[in-house]
Amino acid sequence: MNIEEIKDLMAQFDHSSLKEFSYRNAGDELTFSKNTPVAAAPLGNIPVSAAPLAEGTAEEAAVLPAASETSETDSDLKPQAAADAEGELIESPLVGVAYMAPAPDKPPFISVGDRVKKGQTLLIIEAMKVMNEIPAPRDGVVTEILAVNEKVIEFGEGLVRIK
Repeated sequence: MNIEEIKDLMAQFDHSSLKEFSYRNAGDELTFSKNTPVAAAPLGNIPVSAAPLAEGTAEEAAVLPAASETSETDSDLKPQAAADAEGELIESPLVGVAYMAPAPDKPPFISVGDRVKKGQTLLIIEAMKVMNEIPAPRDGVVTEILAVNEKVIEFGEGLVRIK
């Protein structure tokens, strides 16, 4: 595959509604993704939002994630939290996509105020097509849920607080 063919594929991907694209051939392998960037964690009570990416060439668009244009409201994106967010912070052991329920049509694993037992599944993080259950490290009560369903979680990012 030559560079002109790759540029053509990137331009077509850039103008399509696809979020991810992979191509494999005997000696070639390409992967394009328009996944949204993860915003930095807010400082104190100051909310932080992801800045939209500047417009660029098709090559840049295929390499850099595209800015998200979703119809979700701000309240849909805010993590569930109790008035008193105290307790032990459970951090992500890996990078991946957080899932708060075992399936889209099932209830979430936990809610704020729930009592959890050591080893109970708090959420699932999908990494490289593997579903990794995140267990509670000890018994306690969920005081805050920081992870957002179907959003990318970074290594060491706070997931849940247990008191």
